[in-house]
Amino acid sequence: MAHVILQAPRIQQADVERLAAVASAGGVQELSPTVVRLLHVDEGSREEVMALAQAARLDAAWLDTIPLLSSCKMLVMDMDSTLINIECVDELADMAGCKPQVAAITEAAMRGEIPHYADSLRQRVALLRGLPESALEQVFRERLRLNPGAERLIEVVRGHGLKVMLVSGGFTFFTERLRRGLALDAAHANVLEVVDGALTGRVLGDIVDGDAKARHVRELAARLKATPEQIIVLGDGSNDLPMMAEAHYSVAYRAKPVVRAQARFALDYSPLDGVLSWFRLRHG
Repeated sequence: MAHVILQAPRIQQADVERLAAVASAGGVQELSPTVVRLLHVDEGSREEVMALAQAARLDAAWLDTIPLLSSCKMLVMDMDSTLINIECVDELADMAGCKPQVAAITEAAMRGEIPHYADSLRQRVALLRGLPESALEQVFRERLRLNPGAERLIEVVRGHGLKVMLVSGGFTFFTERLRRGLALDAAHANVLEVVDGALTGRVLGDIVDGDAKARHVRELAARLKATPEQIIVLGDGSNDLPMMAEAHYSVAYRAKPVVRAQARFALDYSPLDGVLSWFRLRHG
């Protein structure tokens, strides 16, 4: 029988009891003050349980089994607004004095309203022409922060043998620093052209769009001989959907509605390491 993992920064006992009753749970297991597992739930209650959990502002994951984390082989993450707290291009635009224009394009692209991600990225980067290269370092140092739970998630999955890859429609300036700082196994992103210490408003080479993200996931999966059930992918925007489709554990993190609707799992309230609650970290 299935199990339901409920998690949130604050869990009300009354909500747990109500959900356990609706799910006809065979038991309730408190894993931590922020995580509860409903055991052996009624399969027919799924739709109602998930709707009630959402109304109670609880992240709910419906799982047929609780696998070992070490049975997975790879974790793949988007960068902007998933691993980190900002959209780097928007912060660069703020320094260039065009944040409203760039942010509007970013939002439209993430909602899926601009069909081709490459077009939206080129439009935004063009507005950054003339921005000093030093602005990138300033954004990284002053504005970029890891989202809550990121370091623990990466540390734990690496400890269980998973490879960790960052795949971003953003820029290598940021992904390479994160790759080194977090000891990630790989990172892929777009290259901003810089001439005489300033951005030219152009991106070099092929754009890392949704299709490219999916290709990077497939290539790593092929190297690791990983099946979809051994792949965890986290994202928040519509250009993450192709790579999320490669994974059984497709996770919408604080995501746009179009992404949340298509992901198998969602973290709307819990930190990134909430992913770990869906797995057993040891045998037995």
